[in-house]
Amino acid sequence: MHSSNVTIPARNIRSSRRTRPGLFLAAITAARWLARKINERRNRNALMELSDEQLKDIGLPGGRQKAMFMSTAVTKLI
Repeated sequence: MHSSNVTIPARNIRSSRRTRPGLFLAAITAARWLARKINERRNRNALMELSDEQLKDIGLPGGRQKAMFMSTAVTKLI
């Protein structure tokens, strides 16, 4: 048996990358957003563990103002 040689022009082949660039970019954007939110949460949790004196040392409000500051930060996430 002899097989025939068939050449398929490259422009006729659909690439999943060409047909769905939006899906790939959306996945990358979502991963970056999620990483940013995880980082923000980690930073917020680290601030919550600091004492009022430590917060004053870095120039952030302490005590009652700390709770208000943190609630504002949480509201911005939503």
